[in-house]
Amino acid sequence: MLAKLTYLELKLFTREIITPVLVLLLPLALLLGFGYLPGGNKAQQALGGQTTPEYMAALGVGLTLTVLGLSILPATLAGYREKGVLRRMATTPVRPAYLLIAQLLLYVAAAFVSVALMIIAARVLFGTPVPERFPAFVGTVVLGIGALFGIGLVVAAVAPGAKAGNLIGMVLFFPSLFLGGVYIPREQMPSALRAVGDYTPLGATLKTMRDSWMGAEPHLAQLAIMAAYAVAAGLTAARLFRWE
Repeated sequence: MLAKLTYLELKLFTREIITPVLVLLLPLALLLGFGYLPGGNKAQQALGGQTTPEYMAALGVGLTLTVLGLSILPATLAGYREKGVLRRMATTPVRPAYLLIAQLLLYVAAAFVSVALMIIAARVLFGTPVPERFPAFVGTVVLGIGALFGIGLVVAAVAPGAKAGNLIGMVLFFPSLFLGGVYIPREQMPSALRAVGDYTPLGATLKTMRDSWMGAEPHLAQLAIMAAYAVAAGLTAARLFRWE
């Protein structure tokens, strides 16, 4: 039953062309657009010693997680509740929780497809090495998914409908990108702003991904921050979520 439901959600996911574009093609377009700039394959102090393609590949992964977690996930689930889909499912053998699980499985899979695409594209097109501390990199992605998707579930739990879910998600989305170092690399931020950004879910995720990509040991503080967001948001969403 869960497999069939996940397949149906996948068909709906791919039918809305803007969603795959945002999740898969936008990060790739950013990588191509900035990666081919003159001197892009040289390590740059302004990017913490990374090349432009390496930096943009990590940034693209963070952007994908944020789009899925803070925009698509809350709007979709809140929309299902608004339309009465969850309430009607409660009267069938298919439990509403299955839909929630199917959504999470779909978006987690989409996140990892995007991660693989960014690593392969950066390697093939620009010769960028794969993350040196690969297990730490994958673990960071998992924790980042837990933190950002958890917050998205909290938004879905309190939003009365799809528009409200999307609006609340956007209110969180753009400050997350700014503080996380998407608009301005964290190395170029004022120290106070950089310190604040490192304690946000996306900021901690991006910093740790970049560290593991370059072979640096991940900081336990950033790992703890992501884990704390994931646990706290998950428990809050479970407590607040309503099917009707």
